[in-house]
Amino acid sequence: MIFTVAIDGPAAAGKGTLSRAVADRFGLAHLDTGLLYRAVGARGGDPVAAARDLTPQDLLRDDLRTLEAGQAASRAAAIPEVRAALVDFQRRFARAEGGAVLDGRDIGTVICPEAEVKLYVTASPEVRAHRRWLEVGGDEARVLAEVLERDARDMGRADAPLKPAPDAVLIDTSALTVDAALAAALSVVAARLQDGSDRSESP
Repeated sequence: MIFTVAIDGPAAAGKGTLSRAVADRFGLAHLDTGLLYRAVGARGGDPVAAARDLTPQDLLRDDLRTLEAGQAASRAAAIPEVRAALVDFQRRFARAEGGAVLDGRDIGTVICPEAEVKLYVTASPEVRAHRRWLEVGGDEARVLAEVLERDARDMGRADAPLKPAPDAVLIDTSALTVDAALAAALSVVAARLQDGSDRSESP
């Protein structure tokens, strides 16, 4: 079975939590594509060279979830040569036999526009900043400023800007519990899987 779930959205919207849970529920492989860019940023030096030399071990670093790594990832992701170096890896993962869930910022629009399911997970900047502040601490006003800065960079870049695919299902988690958001995501994926099963069984 080849079945791709593309989950896009801005920082701290909840797409990582949803994507891991969806993958677990349906037995699909999972790739947090943001980790690729975080690993590139964390390696330092020339980001293009870092992207071309990236190894699976780089994704196991224990400093990839920091605010600094996130900012470095956003800067690296704005470089077209970095994105090009990582595209093939993501596409192979997405269309591998057995199915996959990928979360990022351009999965449904650029990496895998043929994905069977496309979700766009979002929330207000204030809600997302508060969630990130609970994770990293510090000055909450500064965290909000950095979230807004990253949004502007991710949405405004010339190459693969963050935006929902035209056929993506929007899930706004601003006022949703994790369980409610997950229920919405699981419902969409289950329906598409059933549609595919019905088509394969029809004469």
